[in-house]
Amino acid sequence: MTYESSTRVESKISPGVAYVIAKMSFGRRMELVRRIRELALRCEFLSSGRSAEEKIEAAVLSAQIDQLYVSWGLQELIGLEVDGRAATPELLASAGPENLFREAVSAIKAECGLVEAERKN
Repeated sequence: MTYESSTRVESKISPGVAYVIAKMSFGRRMELVRRIRELALRCEFLSSGRSAEEKIEAAVLSAQIDQLYVSWGLQELIGLEVDGRAATPELLASAGPENLFREAVSAIKAECGLVEAERKN
């Protein structure tokens, strides 16, 4: 048996761009849970708040969680350059097109087996 620990996902919004995403494994799941556990709990708590400050803080935490997903699960970007440089997960997050960043987050969460309600956090 040959097992590939990553999968290639073609972009639906930008032809020629593809994401190489790490597949879920027991060890990777533990690593991911450790990295997002506290942020996700705090985000959920703040999301249920009523003040604008709590809602803003929840949005910031949600964005940080998305950035963690990308740094954790996106191994390579194919077919994308940002400012003349081959895009990396970090470059995609900091200076790349937001729609591709959001698509990568969705693809990573789908690979993790998260349902739609869980993907929103």
